[in-house]
Amino acid sequence: MPSSYTPGEESRVEEKVEESLSSTMMNRFKITAEVTISKIFPAGFGWQSSSILASSYLGYGSDTLGFALTTGVGDGVGVFAGHSLYYLAKKNIITDGSSINMDRETQTGLLLGSAAFCSGTAWQPIVNTLQAADLSFVQVFAGTWVGCATAFYLGLRGARTLLSGRFAHIHKPTYDNSMTDKSLSAAIGGATGFFVGTDTAYLPTQNFLIDVVGIHETTSAATGCVIAGSSTSLGFVSAQSTLNLIYPAGSLWNDGK
Repeated sequence: MPSSYTPGEESRVEEKVEESLSSTMMNRFKITAEVTISKIFPAGFGWQSSSILASSYLGYGSDTLGFALTTGVGDGVGVFAGHSLYYLAKKNIITDGSSINMDRETQTGLLLGSAAFCSGTAWQPIVNTLQAADLSFVQVFAGTWVGCATAFYLGLRGARTLLSGRFAHIHKPTYDNSMTDKSLSAAIGGATGFFVGTDTAYLPTQNFLIDVVGIHETTSAATGCVIAGSSTSLGFVSAQSTLNLIYPAGSLWNDGK
């Protein structure tokens, strides 16, 4: 019986698979970079800016609800504004700017900003609770990662529920986007965990990030905001890069599902 096998066919199939995997990986890291610039850095910058507003101008202590809500708003506004402005600039710069739907991008920014409000609001209470328990820096770091990732995920699911009926480009909660929302939330948790490294007062000898993203008493307000954005960026890139490398194609939020 004649065989349908063509010499070299197996190697060509393997090459196509490798090309597909390479393309997926490149796309993942491209989107990771875009999100870091457009949302993660503005989130950290916005949180730190609003913490200065809350403590220095509104008189809120770091253990008050007013402080937590103010920083949550700063975080959420940072994400919404960063995302919207990034795509507005991209629409006016790239050749095929008509492919960018600003209604869709504004609604996406609103969705992500709503989730960021939740994780940004939760950050200080979580850190305060863990530090009050006299945990090690690594335990505070890990606890904040998990706690804020959970807050972001719940905020994202809640925002989908509340906003999907009103906004055409916000998808209602489904099993599929639950899985991708979880992977995004895990990476956001990394951003919030690294943000703990900006606190130079708590167990400084254990803070392995202090020389990289530590905000000291002598650090100016503007510089502190930039460092804060850099800390969340570093954490997000570290976490998301790991996910990019270990998760199979089609299973992450940045696979375009």
